[in-house]
Amino acid sequence: MEILERISKVISTLSLKNIQLAVAESCTGGYISHMFTNISGASKVFERGIVCYSNQAKIDLLNVDPQIIEKYGVVSENVVRILADRVRVLSKADIGIGISGIAGPTGGTKDKPVGLVFIGFSTEKEINLKKFHFKTDRIDFKEKVLEKVLEILEGFLYQSS
Repeated sequence: MEILERISKVISTLSLKNIQLAVAESCTGGYISHMFTNISGASKVFERGIVCYSNQAKIDLLNVDPQIIEKYGVVSENVVRILADRVRVLSKADIGIGISGIAGPTGGTKDKPVGLVFIGFSTEKEINLKKFHFKTDRIDFKEKVLEKVLEILEGFLYQSS
């Protein structure tokens, strides 16, 4: 199924279930929000997308403690957990998605290589984190992150039917 068809189906299902979604994006720079808002009807379910690319944006917009960034790094489970949960709580949405990674081609280290990404999924009941490593260029990296976000949302929406 084409990516826009999948997004459209997710949006329709979110709408049917009266579920609001909010996204906090770092390494994808608004790509997830852009793709969701390409679909008519997204405004019924897509509450907001925040691009928190810089560390300061994460601190200012989502109240991430600078000491957590300092201790664990911005590309970490700890920070992504906060991004996902805070975007959900601050926007009063039902689902929060948080994303942080290293799109490359520079910026990687031995412990955190280029292509590493964490995706957080927050609801009132739980926060789940997934870690992926995509060995690709920046544009394909963003597309692969979108695919994983859709897989996570589809899993949540269709298993809880």
